[in-house]
Amino acid sequence: MSREKLKKLGIELPVIPTTSVGSLPKPPALVKARALRRRGALSSRELRRLEDEATVFWVRKQEELGIDVLVDGEQYRGDMVEYFAENMDGFKPGGLVRSYGNRFYRKPIISGKIRWRGPITVERWASAQKLTARPLKGMLTGPYTIMDWCFLEGYPDRRSATTELAGQLRREAAALVKAGAKIVQIDEPAISTRPEEVGWAFDALRAATEGLDAYFVMHCCYGEFHRIYDELRRLPVDNLDLEMSNSNLDLLALLRERPLGRDISVGIVDAHSRAVEDLAIVEGRLRRAVEAVGPERVWADPDCGLKTRTVEEAIGKLRVVQRAALEVRKSLGSSPAVK
Repeated sequence: MSREKLKKLGIELPVIPTTSVGSLPKPPALVKARALRRRGALSSRELRRLEDEATVFWVRKQEELGIDVLVDGEQYRGDMVEYFAENMDGFKPGGLVRSYGNRFYRKPIISGKIRWRGPITVERWASAQKLTARPLKGMLTGPYTIMDWCFLEGYPDRRSATTELAGQLRREAAALVKAGAKIVQIDEPAISTRPEEVGWAFDALRAATEGLDAYFVMHCCYGEFHRIYDELRRLPVDNLDLEMSNSNLDLLALLRERPLGRDISVGIVDAHSRAVEDLAIVEGRLRRAVEAVGPERVWADPDCGLKTRTVEEAIGKLRVVQRAALEVRKSLGSSPAVK
């Protein structure tokens, strides 16, 4: 049982823990500073100071809202794939491509042998964890998504590049666990895009996580999960974090009929909508998830990272997630407090 694993790791959480998917919006001053730094008009030291200030703000704000499992907000990251490509060997910069809406990123090129140079996220995670007594997730982009969102030149096929990435990212995951991270999230938003590749994509995820003493979460979103549902039973993680509110919770019927045997983090607010949903709507979504999966298996969070929202919108969405969880806990007779 996943809850028993958390207890063995020294973490006790209330029924229906609340969390965030990872990214949180950067304050305007930091957005401006990152642009200045790209033009060489700001020192790296000054940029780091502003990133640290923004991280402190978000850790404190999540505590204030009552969120149970925190994130550092990724104030030092740009694109989720580009960040790891910049910090590993075997990549070179590519041109701008559209990711979604009017957002663009420089799509990296896998040009040679992929190699982990050393810890990428550990120091930032450790600094943020020192700010709070609550558990703070380590955050990694998964091997399949990194491969899929890069141009591929240095490997003969998609599978071999993903397998190499899995081995190198395992070194980063191991470094996080060694530093004290007990909950590690691996983001794989691309993993459902090609059902014919899901089998070996999951094998790569297993290679990146197996044998490491941590509670692993895989986040994926906006995919045709009905087509790969049976494969999800093979996932080598403790918690599957799914976008739900944007798709009208349409996976709940399958989760009720054919349980996956692991915790499910249910997105109950839409990360890509500016509107902060009414409490009654969000609470209703969460109650439907609890009825389908069971209260001991459900976590509550937004559909996706909130980095595209304003600071005020993100706070509003996190607040309503927490309030909904408190209301459902009360109806179940469960303690609302982190132990």
